[in-house]
Amino acid sequence: MTFQLIRTGILNESFLEIDWLGYSSSVATIHHYLEKINGELTGWLHSPLEKNDDMLDSIQRIASEIKSKADVLVVIGVGGSFLGARAIQNALTPYFGTQENGIQVLYVGQNMSGAYIQQLLNSLKEKEIYVNVISKSGTTMEPALAFRVFRKYMEHRYAKEAQKRIIVTTDAEKGLLKKMAENSCYRHFVIPANIGGRYSVLTPVGLLPIAVAGVDIRRLLEGAKKAAILLKEENLELNEAYRYAVIRHALYKKGYQLELLATFEPSLAKLQEWWKQLFGESEGKGKKGLFPATVSYSTDLHAIGQFIQEGSPILFETLLHFKEITDDCQVPFDHRNEDELNYLSNRSFNEINAISKQGTAIAHAEGGVPVIQLELERLDAYHLGYLIYFFMKSCAMSASLLQVNPFDQPGVEMYKNKMKELLNISYVKFRH
Repeated sequence: MTFQLIRTGILNESFLEIDWLGYSSSVATIHHYLEKINGELTGWLHSPLEKNDDMLDSIQRIASEIKSKADVLVVIGVGGSFLGARAIQNALTPYFGTQENGIQVLYVGQNMSGAYIQQLLNSLKEKEIYVNVISKSGTTMEPALAFRVFRKYMEHRYAKEAQKRIIVTTDAEKGLLKKMAENSCYRHFVIPANIGGRYSVLTPVGLLPIAVAGVDIRRLLEGAKKAAILLKEENLELNEAYRYAVIRHALYKKGYQLELLATFEPSLAKLQEWWKQLFGESEGKGKKGLFPATVSYSTDLHAIGQFIQEGSPILFETLLHFKEITDDCQVPFDHRNEDELNYLSNRSFNEINAISKQGTAIAHAEGGVPVIQLELERLDAYHLGYLIYFFMKSCAMSASLLQVNPFDQPGVEMYKNKMKELLNISYVKFRH
């Protein structure tokens, strides 16, 4: 099977007049720089090409154990420690129920809502559970607090067996969570030191929860490997990921402030959230960067479609569409035809959805909205693995064209520090 990206182009490109030749030199320079600094948070560039059978065997062995002994896996993490896994799980598992060879995977530690945590605990009373806590340092407030709650819960409920039911994914050598895992003899997986959180979905960070949900992680990585091979090309004409990055940059330079990633399948909503963190956290620095926003069609055509078509000209649109979806539903014939829809009775919903995509693209382009189209053959693990790598490669190039570091997040660290300062002040006041 091969990956096919039908179009990475702009529907109404003529008015933009991208200087492809002018960008070629910059893209080649950045490409070689990213290759040269491999090991400094760019380990994801080549990890799909590396032999990883031992790691995958270990993940699948633990996943099989969890699926045989539990009804639910509770994943504790925030940001890149949960967004990627949740994205792939939601995209590739049924809307209602669980995958035939998977169990329910639920997430906590991504917010500070006491109601969310308490209601999750209440929902688990009649279910057998495992916990997977994911954090490179163990010091991020949201997952650290959630783990404190769930560690106590597991020890109270399972006693000594809790040691087997808590799986840790953390740094190989340092950090509070690493120390806790050693002290309590928890089994653990390693987050590679040279891969940052938002680029880590194809490591044990994402692969264990995804495997427990019933997704074929080997096919996922095969798709990523194919992308790593095809997108290794420095030539801008031959590298679709770099072309997407250049189109985004050219639109930004022309004055567009916002990129709207539109999908046509509700199961992709969490993938959009992963994409939003990837590009927002990588590019939004030094008062630069496109604001990443998302819409789900056709639902949002009836919400902000009017603004997109005729509102302030601040945005461009990237349409993400999969040609084949596993399940489909036919429009039935009705002899009464009171709704006057019999003309569609030989169509399926997925066919109509694809035509909706075409109509949306044409309407928005004719309305003056720049429209990029990304189309994949089918929604499955292989093509999703390709797409994940495609976006990561595009993002690294796009941020570098802005002359910002694609791999740090100083603004996020600032919020964490300020929150800890305020909590410490509150604690001191409370003590006195």
